[in-house]
Amino acid sequence: MQQRTLGNSGFEVSAIGFGCMGLSFGYGPAAERQHAIELIRAAVEQGVTLFDTAEAYGANEELVGEALAPFRGQVRIATKFGFRNGLPGEGLDSRPQRIREVAEQSLRRLKVDCIDLFYQHRQDPAVPIEEVAGAVQDLIREGKVKHFGLSEAGVGTIRRAHAVQPVTALQSEYSLWWREPENEILPVLEELGIGFVPFSPLGKGFLTGAINETTQFDASDFRNTVPRFAPEARKANQALVDLVGKIAASRSRMPSSQVTAAQVALAWLLAQKPWIVPIPGTSKLHRLQENLGAAALVLTATELKEIGDALATIAVHGARYAPAAQKMIDR
Repeated sequence: MQQRTLGNSGFEVSAIGFGCMGLSFGYGPAAERQHAIELIRAAVEQGVTLFDTAEAYGANEELVGEALAPFRGQVRIATKFGFRNGLPGEGLDSRPQRIREVAEQSLRRLKVDCIDLFYQHRQDPAVPIEEVAGAVQDLIREGKVKHFGLSEAGVGTIRRAHAVQPVTALQSEYSLWWREPENEILPVLEELGIGFVPFSPLGKGFLTGAINETTQFDASDFRNTVPRFAPEARKANQALVDLVGKIAASRSRMPSSQVTAAQVALAWLLAQKPWIVPIPGTSKLHRLQENLGAAALVLTATELKEIGDALATIAVHGARYAPAAQKMIDR
């Protein structure tokens, strides 16, 4: 697995990480625990060194902690704070005392002495970002946290936080069907030397081609509440899947080459900046192997231009969050 460094921080990780949320939270029933542990360990064995979790993902930190216990010192674990009582439905809470409480709890759940990367999950308008950065800075000085990160933060917040405590990475959604970070976020990250960790790099599964307008999600799957996953939006957005599928099919006609739509979507992300590290998630071993295979796929300049030209003509339909979740985005 190729390695990448997140910005100017010296924080080196595998070119593709693993988003662990879906094993416990958000996408229907949690995966069977032993299966999930074996999947995370399989990711390590295949070269993944960045694993992403959060206090808000139910029992996910405990799962990740147990799975990665045999690999201490070999992998990096990122987790997050920022919700009242760790529950997104209860609102935001980034008071310094709460940040410290979450850090102590996460250390116990993850079975580590130090959190590699500690993100603010969402910006809390009741707490100045300078206080948040200062609280994490204190934890870094105490040896309980190594690096500070932000999630879904806007340009102003990034600059203000970075002035207090250098931000190692920003985590936000970025993919072929959500390119908003290109407008203002990526230039600022490059200017400040901050790495970028895109979540949902496969459009919450849509860009794999495994979802269409007739797909039925489990009742507990949060995609049921996402406007972009309404059946009519999925039908309209099929043009994106057709685009990556076309590139994949063209590559697969080459000798000894089998490329999937998911790999094209991930390879496109990797081609945007050398300090981008996507964190696709999955509960299936064959999908894990497929995703990691994208690290070795280098799209040609012609292919990148073809994708870029096509994207300029494709309008993506549907908001990416329900209204309540959208209100928590710092833009």
